[in-house]
Amino acid sequence: MKEHVARRWKRFVVAGAMAALVAGMGSTLPSAYAGGTIKADDDKWISIGMGIRTSFNSIEGAAGGHYSNDFKVDNARIYINGQIHKYVKFTFNTDCFNCNVGAGANSFGGNSSIGLLDAIGKFEINERVNLWVGRTLVPSERGELNGPFYHATFDGFRTPFNPADFSGNFPSGPNGAGAGTAGQAGLYGRDNGAVFFGKIHPFGTHLLYVASVFTGQRGGSNPTGSLLYAGRLQWNLLNDEDNPGYYTSGTYYGTAGDIFAISGNVIHQKDGAGDSVTGNVSDYTGAIVDLLIEKVLPNNAGVFTFNGEFKRYWANYGVGAFTNPAGCNFCIFNGHSWTVYALYLLPQEIGIGRFQPYARFTSIDPLYSAMRQEWEYGVNYIISGHNARISAYGRYGDLESKGGPAGPFSPGVAGNKVDSFHVALQLQY
Repeated sequence: MKEHVARRWKRFVVAGAMAALVAGMGSTLPSAYAGGTIKADDDKWISIGMGIRTSFNSIEGAAGGHYSNDFKVDNARIYINGQIHKYVKFTFNTDCFNCNVGAGANSFGGNSSIGLLDAIGKFEINERVNLWVGRTLVPSERGELNGPFYHATFDGFRTPFNPADFSGNFPSGPNGAGAGTAGQAGLYGRDNGAVFFGKIHPFGTHLLYVASVFTGQRGGSNPTGSLLYAGRLQWNLLNDEDNPGYYTSGTYYGTAGDIFAISGNVIHQKDGAGDSVTGNVSDYTGAIVDLLIEKVLPNNAGVFTFNGEFKRYWANYGVGAFTNPAGCNFCIFNGHSWTVYALYLLPQEIGIGRFQPYARFTSIDPLYSAMRQEWEYGVNYIISGHNARISAYGRYGDLESKGGPAGPFSPGVAGNKVDSFHVALQLQY
């Protein structure tokens, strides 16, 4: 135990030194970031931007001992947005899929592929009535709607995945690829569907409502074509949040003032989980509550941020689903999980940015598998909000050694508590 503590402190000190070094060396870098826009007139324009996330990761072996040491590209995105009418807009985004995995059927150069992330047609009539159609994020918890670039921490996805994250692709044909396949429900939290949303302001508060329908999981447990439905209510009791559509952020670094936002989500699909080979098929339902509190402390004393999330998923495909020799084809999480994390943004600027230490705890308790928990501690160096940020953090727990947020959530899964250390860079324009 003493060895573990010593190793974690050494990595924490190294992280601080690296961030400070970057702060000192970067004093001549520009501090303004904005995507480029071409306007034909007030109602017709197009903009283009980019985003990259890259990291260094050192992870203790599952049985202890040697650490892996790897650099990787986590995301490489191109953003294209435009407007062609007062009420009609569009979004077209790409990402580097498989940037940090080996060759695949759709890979380029044997190690990566650039693919379609979002393709959204937007009918934005007024604050209360809006419709997005195409490929977009399935409305769910704040952590999902933050996306990787707008989390308060570099790797925000630590609780169990929803179907569109758990899946590895989109359906390849009507009602999926056929019975007995692994099932396909989208990618990177996206699915093909329609989202209706709007906002009202009862009694001086701010209420965002979202209702949606998506293709959902096809093949495997759902060969009949039932759809996935998702809804979200977000109630801001203090200041409002200004984000595109129904998207969210995990922090505003104090720029939005004081925030107290509580949200509830429901996701449901008939025959949305389980294994069609063994006949252990179940409806899938997820209920999620999330909370964001951000307080700008008086007398220029910094900014305190708190994020919390509780998930309860019902996917009662039965323990018999795991008897399939080829593996249960869509046994997503069934149980409850929660995570809490607190951050403090220091008021003083050092170099070109401000330091933001934080701590996080995550617990995942599946119905048929072992509980897994994780502590995370770190510091962000905020140069330009979510547009330029350096993060250094460590983790200790058995979440990753038991399969990570995507599982497997099968009986008999075991893993030791392991240390890991990470340094990451995020840039957007």
